[in-house]
Amino acid sequence: MKVKSMFKHAAAFLTIFLALAVPAMQAHAVDVKAPDEAKLKAILAEFEQYAVKGMADWQIPGMAVAIVRGDEILYEKTFGVKELGKKDPVTENTLFQIGSTSKAFTSALVATLVDEGKVKWSDLVVDHLGGFMMYDPWVTREFMVSDLMAQHSGLVAHAIDGTIMMGFDRQHTIDSLKYVKPATSFRSAFAYQNNMWLVAAELVEKETGKTWEENISQRIFKPLGMTASSCDMKSFITAPDAATLHRRMGDKIVILPMDWPHMYWVYNYGPAGGINSNIKDVEKWARMQAANGLFEGRQVIKEENVKIMHSPQTITETGLPRQYYCLGWVYREATPYPIVWHNGGTSGSKTMIALVPEAKISVIVLSNLIDNGLPETLAYKFIDMYFGNPARDWSKEDLEKTKETIKKAEAEEPKKPASPEPAMPLDKYTGDYSNDVYGTVTVSKKGDGLVLTIGPKKVEMDLSHWDRDTFMGKWDYYIEQEEAGFVMFRTGPDGAPVDMVVDAFNGDDCGIFRKAAPGDQGHS
Repeated sequence: MKVKSMFKHAAAFLTIFLALAVPAMQAHAVDVKAPDEAKLKAILAEFEQYAVKGMADWQIPGMAVAIVRGDEILYEKTFGVKELGKKDPVTENTLFQIGSTSKAFTSALVATLVDEGKVKWSDLVVDHLGGFMMYDPWVTREFMVSDLMAQHSGLVAHAIDGTIMMGFDRQHTIDSLKYVKPATSFRSAFAYQNNMWLVAAELVEKETGKTWEENISQRIFKPLGMTASSCDMKSFITAPDAATLHRRMGDKIVILPMDWPHMYWVYNYGPAGGINSNIKDVEKWARMQAANGLFEGRQVIKEENVKIMHSPQTITETGLPRQYYCLGWVYREATPYPIVWHNGGTSGSKTMIALVPEAKISVIVLSNLIDNGLPETLAYKFIDMYFGNPARDWSKEDLEKTKETIKKAEAEEPKKPASPEPAMPLDKYTGDYSNDVYGTVTVSKKGDGLVLTIGPKKVEMDLSHWDRDTFMGKWDYYIEQEEAGFVMFRTGPDGAPVDMVVDAFNGDDCGIFRKAAPGDQGHS
């Protein structure tokens, strides 16, 4: 069901890996001549036409694109508008939420501590954070600092993202890790997480005595001159030049305004994806990364530690081309050189930063629409053109694949039974339910149906009867109401509900809530 993975979609924030194939990297890197001035001019002209067409195809309101080689800006251009239906154009100063590309900033903070000798990549997390605890005691003891950022925790992908989405704070999410059962053996498989980045940030805070936000500002933004960048909600929603968020709902593009009530979640998950920046500032960040930590004559991060951040840790693609998660980056084999990249999506933006360190090339794309694959495909398109690889329409391929995926998901949506069994009297379902991750949630009557209220932000999910003790959840989390998955009440021998399973929170088996008996304050 399309809504069953609501949090995965929202935390597209958090990353979406392209499944398109690319040519495998050559066994030995070869010297490749850069295109001469005339050829480069022609490449950039064709690239711009490709970008404009891609924007139209993907229905993207606004975008900023830059291509950097060494310290030289080869290309910088802004397109479209900050908000659909308005005329205010995207500028070089327009702030975007850059989503999961923020993860590399958090790993860079850890790298600075490694530079200073305060931390080693191989240190055990519990030696720095005594309260760190996973479900399995052995995993707790063996978890290394580098494991926090390598996406092989053993948890199911996007585990307990719902805590942040419902308004719980970072510490609550960290403390909830001990309740999440593993899906695979530790370090055996890739599964994308946001929660571990909160632990990495906590480690940085413990060793420095300063917040993650203060460290980002002092250790990254300041030395790189990223004066427009920030890590908080207020700076984004009050900025005089910021890109409004947009998302796709069916066949239309929906605007999430600056007063959208759930804007907070990106910043609650800040170390995993809460940075705001513009194209000018991201250029500086990419220059430093592509130059292995060197920026305008200063070694911001030691070269050896930048290379560790860019080095494969966990295989993400089992076929060819091989692709690996690193530490806040992804390493992808390609011709003639590997690509080091990461994308990011929030509830209404999409970003791509791609590096070719051997050629000191960077491609940056910021856009104000989630649900689009253009940022990634533009990066691959330019890299192909620059190195003379065979022509390929990356955007078209990904758009067709996306449409096929949507069509398949719609075909698989469940159909309501023609003759559903009646529910019990609604009063039977009402009351408090709880578990250790989400605490107490309340089911109460609302009109002819029920409403489930969850989290510190009191997010409401309307429940309409589906069949017997199963209800369909709907909410307007993203402004307009949409399905939020099934809620199934399970009954005991006496026919009364003993617990309920909330699909929207159960991808990690943390969506089962026990019904509280009168006076019972315990959790399952």
